[in-house]
Amino acid sequence: MDLFSYQAEQEPAGKLLADRMRPETLEDYIGQEHLVGQGKLLRRMIEADRISSILLYGPPGTGKTTLAHIISRRTNSDFVKLNAVDASVKDVREVIEQAQSNKALYGRKTILFLDEVHRFNTARQDALLPAVEQGTIIFIGATTENPFHHVNGALLSRSTLFQLHALNEEHSYIALKHALADKARGLGSLPITADEEALRHIARMANGDIRRALNALEIAALTTPPEADGAVRITLAAAEESVRQPTVKADPSTQYDVLSAFHKSVRGSSDAALFWFLYAVEKLGMDPMTFLRRLIVACSEDIGLANPQAMVQAVTAMDAYHKIGWPEAKYNVAQAILFAVESPKSNSVAMTIGKIEGAFEQVGTAEVPLHLRDAHYRGAEKLGHTGYKYPHDYPGHYVEQQYLPEPLKHAVFFQASGQGTEEKMRQNQERRRRSGPE
Repeated sequence: MDLFSYQAEQEPAGKLLADRMRPETLEDYIGQEHLVGQGKLLRRMIEADRISSILLYGPPGTGKTTLAHIISRRTNSDFVKLNAVDASVKDVREVIEQAQSNKALYGRKTILFLDEVHRFNTARQDALLPAVEQGTIIFIGATTENPFHHVNGALLSRSTLFQLHALNEEHSYIALKHALADKARGLGSLPITADEEALRHIARMANGDIRRALNALEIAALTTPPEADGAVRITLAAAEESVRQPTVKADPSTQYDVLSAFHKSVRGSSDAALFWFLYAVEKLGMDPMTFLRRLIVACSEDIGLANPQAMVQAVTAMDAYHKIGWPEAKYNVAQAILFAVESPKSNSVAMTIGKIEGAFEQVGTAEVPLHLRDAHYRGAEKLGHTGYKYPHDYPGHYVEQQYLPEPLKHAVFFQASGQGTEEKMRQNQERRRRSGPE
């Protein structure tokens, strides 16, 4: 076969290299060794044709649909595929009715593969649940979104969750080598060679997306002029023309994860905090305000009174972003992030809030002590609203008296740490305790 006849065969739908190279068996499957490696649970389930209801969760391009395809070829059960984007409750019920009939008449099981199950609303998931509970169908769901956020709790509890990890450059490289060598489905029957640096470039730029890598290889093969002997050599230059910027996967779950990584990095790493912020905004296209809001929260939750200036810096950075916009404001935001990370840390504000909210049940209805009640009206003394001691009339502008409700009068909620500015507060608290009640 020459390149011209090869190209002519690509016209019908489904004839692209990536489609032809879709793995048909577990032996051909690339990646997810923690799930389908020798002796692993999912592999044993597939090989024994003992699939139970499962959920496949992972980023796009990690092989969820391919695993379902392998299961469909391996199982003796009826295999039905629906896509949650366009499937209706009526479609689901028709599958269930057919499954009931097949089970009753022939004793055959039915596997329903529901792709993008996170797009199935609650009502449609509820329609599926009884059939799963009764064993009428075996459910296989695939999702790129966190199933704990998007899948019915009852359906989730009746399924085994398998998490697929993002593929890497090496996985894409292996797929490219297979495609070049495979004579039946790949490019192995054609006079095509590829320089090592060309394959590495495609694998790197595909960012773990094997389909994208194979598409780029096919483009390079079809667009590279043959040499005098008819052979096609894919060079680095040809590869660079075939695939450019890496694909960045930014589904909602990824965005939540990146925001979480940012906040946790604020507690311990300037490099990581600034990296996750810039990566999210400039690569994933996330809104800088999302991170500025989280930074302001962190300035009280994780830094607090150990360095009160951290919040000032963060709020000022937010103001600068509103006034001058992106990308100029990246410098102001970066300054605030670095200031926060390098500040002494204290979670005393968060701990104090937690202690007080925990005391609400203990105190019930909080009665304000009589001497703290409003006394700016005639007759307050007759009601006993007297006895308040004005702290500024005492040495050090402080006097010991009861401020909390009676059930909590001995409670201590705020305990200053020895971090940064709070060290002075801690010393002040100790000095007050030593002075004792008036």
